[in-house]
Amino acid sequence: MSTLQKQIALQMNKKQTQLEFDKEHIWHPYTSMTNPLPTFLVDSAKGVNIKLNNGKTLIDGMSSWWAVIHGYNNDDLNLAITKQLAKMSHVMFGGLTHEPAITLCKKLLEITPQGLEKVFLADSGSVAVEVAMKMALQYWQASASQYHEKIKFLTLRNGYHGDTFAAMSVCDPVTGMHQLFKKNLNKQIFAAPPSVGFYHTEPSKIQQELNALEQIFIDNHQQIAAFILEPIVQGAGGMRIYHRDYLRAFRQLADKYNVLLIVDEIATGFGRTGKLFACEHADISPDILCLGKALTGGYMTLAATLTTVHIAETISEGEAGCFMHGPTFMGNPLACAVANASLSLLASNAWQQQVSHIEQQLKERLLPLKQHTRVADARTLGAIGVIETKQAVSMAVIQQRFVDLGVWIRPFGKLIYLMPPYIIQEKQLNQLINAIAMVLDDDNCFHFA
Repeated sequence: MSTLQKQIALQMNKKQTQLEFDKEHIWHPYTSMTNPLPTFLVDSAKGVNIKLNNGKTLIDGMSSWWAVIHGYNNDDLNLAITKQLAKMSHVMFGGLTHEPAITLCKKLLEITPQGLEKVFLADSGSVAVEVAMKMALQYWQASASQYHEKIKFLTLRNGYHGDTFAAMSVCDPVTGMHQLFKKNLNKQIFAAPPSVGFYHTEPSKIQQELNALEQIFIDNHQQIAAFILEPIVQGAGGMRIYHRDYLRAFRQLADKYNVLLIVDEIATGFGRTGKLFACEHADISPDILCLGKALTGGYMTLAATLTTVHIAETISEGEAGCFMHGPTFMGNPLACAVANASLSLLASNAWQQQVSHIEQQLKERLLPLKQHTRVADARTLGAIGVIETKQAVSMAVIQQRFVDLGVWIRPFGKLIYLMPPYIIQEKQLNQLINAIAMVLDDDNCFHFA
């Protein structure tokens, strides 16, 4: 065996050893340790391409769970984080502050819906939701005594808001992946989800569903602290896209019955639905707004919870005299610096045109797959494309099939969906759509009852 052959053999053995260690010891999200789903060893990533350690390159259709909107290894984001690293990677946010955080909060107040003037920087999307729910509870506790019973949350079925305990309590108790903990979670109030149909939902059907929702407000508003929802698109609870009139009515009902409105834009924020924030589809502003995922362009974990002056001042004048939350890595300078660069890229890259081109291609190429005998529905909005199948996918099989086809698509349940980086090119997006069309013809990729 030549020296080169020996080196190649050693590298292959090293990769195999790494994967074996991973399988034996590393617990991946929503994966069994006794029968784990396969993992694929990544060597590097650039643009919309993920390069595996075996040399295979995959086109990413997921933006690494909807966060990497500018693509991987972006020069501007690399520079921002490198420059900040030379100054400081972290400093506690208690009693100290720094320019990256101040600049980021200024930018967020400039671009988010009107009326939001206070920013709490959190660690992750789930924590941003926890913060929002604690804000709502502290607000009513600091208000007049007749409001102290407002300790419940109203939310929509098929919703998903995160994996921490308060967030889990407002996820769908069946489709939200947390039914195992139902005995441990606070009991919240669930309303039927809006009908799917951003463009074509019948006005009479909308009104009928809103009448049923209003009855829940009538019966429970004395104990509801806030109505929490994902605007326009319900994400991991079912990738459901609903009409803007629902969102407009949600704001009106919350006002009418003296309930706070919390809007979770962790997945929909920063252009994903064709508007900078999905609230803009209905021209509404929430009382509390949660942001995350794409905030840093997918580089680091960072989230933000924004609220109004009135809510912030009411909390601050309450019994505690402050808001009772303070993560160790709150306002991390590296994360804030790269978030500032990401927001600048959004503007300079003309994200509206990028998302519009993706949406048009999804309409032309993905929606026709609705005619496939295996497909129950196909829907798209902005840079989101969803195929809902009649049978659940066989996760391990379909994942390997996609990798064989040179794409990275991560389905779940009966949903095969795309949320690609905004910089994706037409040819690359076509390859993703073609791969979905091919797996729909493969019986091995699906479970049968």
